Amino acid sequence: MTKQRDHISAQKFLDELRRYQKGSVSRRHFLGVTGLGLATAVMSAAMPGLRPRKAHAALSGTVNFTTWPSYFAQENLDNFTKNTGVKINVAVFGSNEEMLAKLQAGSTGWDVFVPTNYTISTYQSLNLIQPLDLAKLPNYDQAAQEQRFIAEGIIDGKVYAVPKNWGTTGFVYNAKAMPQKPTSWKEFWDLTRKEASGRVMVHDYQLTTIGNALKYFGYSFNSVDPKELADAEKLLIECKPHLFGINSDYKPSLIAGDAWMSVCWTGDAVQLQRDVPEMTYVLGKEGGEIWSDFYAIPTGAPNIEAAYALIDWLLTPEINAIEVKAHGYPATDSRTNKLVPKEMLENPILYPAAEALAPLEFGAAATLTDPLRAEIMARFKAA
Repeated sequence: MTKQRDHISAQKFLDELRRYQKGSVSRRHFLGVTGLGLATAVMSAAMPGLRPRKAHAALSGTVNFTTWPSYFAQENLDNFTKNTGVKINVAVFGSNEEMLAKLQAGSTGWDVFVPTNYTISTYQSLNLIQPLDLAKLPNYDQAAQEQRFIAEGIIDGKVYAVPKNWGTTGFVYNAKAMPQKPTSWKEFWDLTRKEASGRVMVHDYQLTTIGNALKYFGYSFNSVDPKELADAEKLLIECKPHLFGINSDYKPSLIAGDAWMSVCWTGDAVQLQRDVPEMTYVLGKEGGEIWSDFYAIPTGAPNIEAAYALIDWLLTPEINAIEVKAHGYPATDSRTNKLVPKEMLENPILYPAAEALAPLEFGAAATLTDPLRAEIMARFKAA
């Protein structure tokens, strides 16, 4: 006899139906999981939500998605549009300060944006971000997340943001172009003023650029101490004439060979190595940054239903795994990690050894709005 498909529970059926209605899974997936493949015609008559396209009748227009450079898989966005009919307009920013300024100015038109962990409390206190209705995010499973990466998205018991990825901030150098093998932030900045003069880039982002200048002196990445910041500013001003550029989208210059070394995020290092195998990623031995990024919905988002649908789509483990494979930033979701190739899970850029992670610091909320750090960054860029 033919073995029959195991029955699923009523709750599982409803969960899968909700995922299908939101566009998080395909019609084929829904019919396969629920065992309804042989009864499609009957069920379509009884449940109009099962008919193609009508499952997304509530979704329309465009969803405005604000994120970081090289931080999404275009095929996932294209498939979301194909499945829902909703177009996606992507805007790219290079710093959280820029995101904050834009939101404070009002009328951004954003539906979904990607803030970093340390910024969320500021957005919440300024009423720039809205609490999330988790019932509209059936693909989000808090229990599946690595807990150290989700806490800052929860304020006063309400979830304001759900985790996207995590990573580190180090620096990358072209081992073929540079005979030196730097292992510290002191060496990074010293080489900038000497052998690598004219070939180094730093982020257009005060948290990482000032933070890693502070590490030259052994200070905290998050310091707001005026004396320590004065030391960091002096170093930055001395290095400014030796820089190739100040830009958070630094990969093109490194790939072209115009720059040899840059402050760098995890996934960019992975992407760079794919194109230029000589690229070497370093976590400075003095420390630096560990971070997590989130999906969030700004207050007043114009297309709220599409915003939830897009976030839920990107949180689907199978979709999220495509994201990780494309951009090279590790997932916080254990379900996704089961779908990521073994060679990525064993890549020390994505998953550094515990001793390399130990001295790293999460960004502190105070750094986002500290006026002195903002002034230093402005003077550095203007020098």
